[in-house]
Amino acid sequence: MKVVVIGGTGLIGSKVVTKLGEHGHEAVAAAPSTGVDTLTGEGLADALDGADVLVDVSNSPSFDDEPAMEFFRTATTNLLEQSAKANVGHYVALSVVGTDRLLDSGYFRAKQAQEDMIAASGRPYSIVHATQFFEFVRSISDFSTVDGEVHLPPVLFQPMAADDVAAGVARTAAGAPLNAVREIAGPEQFRLDEMVRTALADRGDPRPVVADEQAPYFGVQVTERSLVPGDDAQLGAVTYAQWAAQQK
Repeated sequence: MKVVVIGGTGLIGSKVVTKLGEHGHEAVAAAPSTGVDTLTGEGLADALDGADVLVDVSNSPSFDDEPAMEFFRTATTNLLEQSAKANVGHYVALSVVGTDRLLDSGYFRAKQAQEDMIAASGRPYSIVHATQFFEFVRSISDFSTVDGEVHLPPVLFQPMAADDVAAGVARTAAGAPLNAVREIAGPEQFRLDEMVRTALADRGDPRPVVADEQAPYFGVQVTERSLVPGDDAQLGAVTYAQWAAQQK
């Protein structure tokens, strides 16, 4: 199959392209650097010509409320319009486990708007909900630092390696449209504060991590299971210890 990967030069997209290619598919990386701009529509028609599947793993460059909403609404409108014209048979989008539970955040409201637009489009689709990536634990730490201390709620957390995220997206892209959401997650559950404490120690980062039940997660108050998937999630293979060893 010909699969066009929007955001195909980024962390997840480049891995999706590689994994699809390894399984004999023609995977095309589409990004501004390859002449494809989802906000202006430039290059989309040419990229999608003859495509069987569109995979969107792109992300807003800003997490602020209005820019994120503008990015996902504009990009998704253009992608849906051009994929319909090209008669693409499967629209796959990467989103986040718990998006519908995190709507106090403008970023997650934008992700929910993206999902709603895809589901309402009438196009055959699959939405992949992934838990947070090991690669982004430092970003969580930085966002949650107050006066030199990392304040995090001690809720359940089930992060995964970017390789496993890409494998889940590629597997979904190669299959039949679900017209539904599929959840993917890491093989282990932690407490969020414990995970970040371990990750910072592994990096030699001296910041103390405080378990604070009132602390928000990216500005959102979360409950025990806000960040973890349901029982039927597909689990990745890479543990945190295995991933951390690969970083050294």
